[in-house]
Amino acid sequence: MNDRQEPYDPYAAQEQQLLGYDPYGQPVYGQAPAQQYEQQYGYDQQGYGRQPQQAYYPQQSQQQSHQPAAPEYGQQEYTQAQAPAYGYDTRHAQQGRQWIPQQAAPESPAPAPAAEPEPPRPDRVPEPRRSDDGQPAPDYRTEQFAFIDQPDENSEDVIDWLKFTESRTERREEARRRGRNRVVALVVVLALFVVGGLGYLWYAGKLPFLDGPGQKKTATAAGGAQKRDMIVVHLYNTKKGGTSTALLVDNVTTAKGATVLLPNTLGVPKDDGTGTALGKAVEERGGGVRDSLDSVLGTHIGGTWRLDTPFLENLVELVGGIEIDTDTAVPADDAAKTPAVAQGAKQHLSGAMAVAYATHRAQGEPEAKQLDRFGKVLYGVLRKVPGDPKSATVTVESMGQILDPSLNAQTLGTLLSKLGEHAKQGAYRTDLLAVKPDGALTDDANKTVVREVLGGSFTAAQAGAAPRVGLRDATGDDKTQLAAKATLLNGGYTFVDGGKADKTLPATQITYQDDAQRAKAVEVAKTLGLPETAVKKGENAVNADIVVTLGKDYKPS
Repeated sequence: MNDRQEPYDPYAAQEQQLLGYDPYGQPVYGQAPAQQYEQQYGYDQQGYGRQPQQAYYPQQSQQQSHQPAAPEYGQQEYTQAQAPAYGYDTRHAQQGRQWIPQQAAPESPAPAPAAEPEPPRPDRVPEPRRSDDGQPAPDYRTEQFAFIDQPDENSEDVIDWLKFTESRTERREEARRRGRNRVVALVVVLALFVVGGLGYLWYAGKLPFLDGPGQKKTATAAGGAQKRDMIVVHLYNTKKGGTSTALLVDNVTTAKGATVLLPNTLGVPKDDGTGTALGKAVEERGGGVRDSLDSVLGTHIGGTWRLDTPFLENLVELVGGIEIDTDTAVPADDAAKTPAVAQGAKQHLSGAMAVAYATHRAQGEPEAKQLDRFGKVLYGVLRKVPGDPKSATVTVESMGQILDPSLNAQTLGTLLSKLGEHAKQGAYRTDLLAVKPDGALTDDANKTVVREVLGGSFTAAQAGAAPRVGLRDATGDDKTQLAAKATLLNGGYTFVDGGKADKTLPATQITYQDDAQRAKAVEVAKTLGLPETAVKKGENAVNADIVVTLGKDYKPS
């Protein structure tokens, strides 16, 4: 709103006002007298009403806004003094247009400076302006409006769409965050898995060119004292005759298992000190062979398991059959009711087939071949034995076998379950103990099998106990060896047959490995009539406390 439209402007009266139109329709401007302005509108020159009028608010109802207000305080309708010549009605020309009154200028020729306008007072309310047709002209002000929120039909849809868009964006962001979190978690798990695997390999010493503490610990345990549980198994062939012997070893320290196959030609001592073959001793004495094996191998066997072939068949059936690699085909034997066994890898054998394969020895084959088949059957059985000691004990009891008093069902079941776990995990080995034609152990058998697998040693003999003396003949004369053997037995020593040496020696040697056995080695030399200079410390080829290697200088007394 400009100054011309503002009724409160004190300078508005000095401006030209539209007084009407001439006969030609042209507007006529001039200054309206102040008195006429007051009479027509009821305002003084300062723009204030003489008396308060009722305020007009545009937000009133439409019906009230069209009601004509009664003229008060000398208000009158402005009319054209002279009618237009061409019949043009000025009211029609000005219809729809708001007539803006102008204040009259002062009558004095030299107008004085205008005084500061007096601020409007609350008790004076300006009268609403009127248009040319007498209707009150709307006089809008900011404070007169009352804004009312009008509901829009599409507003809710827009809000819902915005909410949907926002929620969808948030869901996408949340999905991205979850995806990133999953990727990070997967990377962390893979990194931990790789680090853990490498750490295990390093600890176990399986990384190339890098020894781990686990490997050093195992090496230390292997070099030191280890705990072993051991039993001897004698397989009796009740149909064709003959026996097969093996040692079942559970190394508790290293958590490994082993089967050591013993040839029947292995020389073992008798109770009278004389020697005999293992196969013959088993057939004659049975369980009494355990002590003889301890004397030869330097071991401590915990019990004897006599396993007749019918009970082996029952055991294989109880575990559901076995699966092994067969090196040869076994033909069927109708007389012995033995089924045929095929040759090949992963052959499934029933109880009868397992017995036929374990005892098979073709014409002219060495005993080592048959022992190897017996070892495969034992390995297949161990892999099928339950890992629970109680369940394994029930399996042993179900065979219906009468065991040796030195080995009950619970002890045997517990040992078989432990060995079975080693076999299932691949921590198991099968070795054949090599012997010479005379029944003595070979040097390689003493080093790799007796000491490493069986842990055979005589260095831990109790104080005051008679030492075990091994005798090897390097003279080439059997009579000389027999005379030395008789002398040692008469002296109270435990005799260990060392067989014959690979070559002859000019002088007799007496060796010991443990310093604690030196004094006893000197006594052995005196017993044989040899000087003390023949005694020296060294590694014994025979598994005994003291080893006597007879040379050509030895003369029987």
